[in-house]
Amino acid sequence: MGTRPLEGIRILDLTNVLAGPYCCYQLALMGADVIKVERPGSGDLARVLGADPARNKAQMGISFLAQNAGKKSVTLDLKSERGKELLKDLVRKADVLVENFRPGVMKRLGLDYPVLKSVKPRLIYCAISGFGQTGPRKGDPAYDQIVQGVSGVMSITGSPDDAPYRVGYPLADTTGGMTAAMAIAAELNANPRGAFLDVSMTDAVVSAMGWVVSNYLIGGVTPAANGNENTTSAPSGTFATADQPLNIAANRDEQWETLARHLGRSDLLDDPDYLTRENRKTNRYALRAELEKTLITKPASEWVKALNAMGVPSGPVLTVPQVLDDPQLKDRGMIADVSIGTEQVQVSAAPVLVDGVRPAPKSPPPTLGQHNVEIWRQAGLSADEISALQNEGVI
Repeated sequence: MGTRPLEGIRILDLTNVLAGPYCCYQLALMGADVIKVERPGSGDLARVLGADPARNKAQMGISFLAQNAGKKSVTLDLKSERGKELLKDLVRKADVLVENFRPGVMKRLGLDYPVLKSVKPRLIYCAISGFGQTGPRKGDPAYDQIVQGVSGVMSITGSPDDAPYRVGYPLADTTGGMTAAMAIAAELNANPRGAFLDVSMTDAVVSAMGWVVSNYLIGGVTPAANGNENTTSAPSGTFATADQPLNIAANRDEQWETLARHLGRSDLLDDPDYLTRENRKTNRYALRAELEKTLITKPASEWVKALNAMGVPSGPVLTVPQVLDDPQLKDRGMIADVSIGTEQVQVSAAPVLVDGVRPAPKSPPPTLGQHNVEIWRQAGLSADEISALQNEGVI
């Protein structure tokens, strides 16, 4: 199967906005046949979200384009009785169903896991939500920033003077989506038993905070915001240079000694304030000020080249445009081109290489209901039935 290990797997994507669509996008990149089931007329809310008003008006917002390439789109009113039956028809030929409604919505529709499992016993049903299907918060609405706050992420982001801060991208949505994709792939490997997967974005984020959580649970240390400083070592953080911020991680004693000597600050090695790792951690801000006296004399690129060659990990703090123009990213083919009519747009490809090849979308993001005829014909509907259902607003 090469770069398409999920080829032959059909996934019903009933999700909206980011966590669910991102999950299903990762599966599509791995070769799965992903059918996006959307509300007639409006579709995924992400279709009208993004920085380009014209695209939003055309229901192809940038937020939608970012994680829906390679999928097919059908429309279906899940509140109608005929719509419920049509979803069951799709389930019979599917391997996985993914939804990110608030807990209880699918049950009220009469389409929850027990119902759909009776239709397809080996169905893998994945429910993604902010807090999970159980617990006192299960019914609360959840967006990424809400989860960032509830999970503790915001309390440790920023500096001691300005925390809390949200992480600058939808961390909870994407972490939750990737967690769901991993769980689905694992269950596909375990088939033919089927499963109900309860994925909480909050759980996913807390899991990803492993070191921070363990420092409190095991070490009794209450996590706090430390800006760009690495709390486990010093000098390890972000430093000023002649042109742009520079990250240096001199986490080992020998790296610290090499750094000090290269900067012409061997005197600091004998300073009692910096003799041990714990001394340097205690006096990290004074140490940073001393090192920056030299670091500000040259541009970051010069320091990066010299320090990395000496085994002292360092790297520039890049803007997003700089990252996308960086030779490293370009060399590895992280960005893929997809055609939308006569226009070509770029989206992220898979975050992994399979046998040296990076999986990329095979088709552009679909227009709303673009595959209605194809998919509903496969479900056994005639052209007249499809037309009638469209007129009735069922599809």
